[in-house]
Amino acid sequence: MKYSVRFVFLAAVLAISAQSASAHFKLLEPASWLIESDRGDPQKAGPCGGSNTDWGKPSFIISKAVGGQKLHLKIQETIYHPGHYRVSLAVNSPTELPLDPQVTTKDSERGPWSVSAAIQDSPQTPVLADGLFVHSTRPTGQMAMFETDIQLPNINCKKCTVQIVQFMADHAFNNPGGYSYHHCAELQITADPAKPLDKGWPTER
Repeated sequence: MKYSVRFVFLAAVLAISAQSASAHFKLLEPASWLIESDRGDPQKAGPCGGSNTDWGKPSFIISKAVGGQKLHLKIQETIYHPGHYRVSLAVNSPTELPLDPQVTTKDSERGPWSVSAAIQDSPQTPVLADGLFVHSTRPTGQMAMFETDIQLPNINCKKCTVQIVQFMADHAFNNPGGYSYHHCAELQITADPAKPLDKGWPTER
């Protein structure tokens, strides 16, 4: 897959406590395909959450959306960590989702330590948006809530998978999940008949 890559370098080096060594976030909109705890767990394993000991309980929620329109994305960080987010879409199966972002690391006493991750300047299928909500400052008071509108392709699918990946800078390698946390939502997308169908996406099976 051809795409231009830039690296986000987060300049602040933070003193991380044991509690905040792992970032966490909740997917608020669209509704998560798993039932999430107050911290958003389970969310370590790719491509859509879970962990080595808890694969999660499905919510069985399928949200409806119109192709060619905007999808509202709303997330709540529950434990701070610097980084950014990426949004991707799979038409038939989560296996269509891309690998986690390529990460640049440095050596540390705890092993490889994340410094930055690749961001697609011009997102290519199946990535819808990349480099969202870049942040490197710990909030004072309530944890950060982020929201934006994501452009959907004009396609039809009965159960697409929207994936939100959080890249964590200044972080040790997780097992599972590496340097990313993951949430997904299931969407039923109905194409806008007033617009041409978008090409380049897999055919719905």
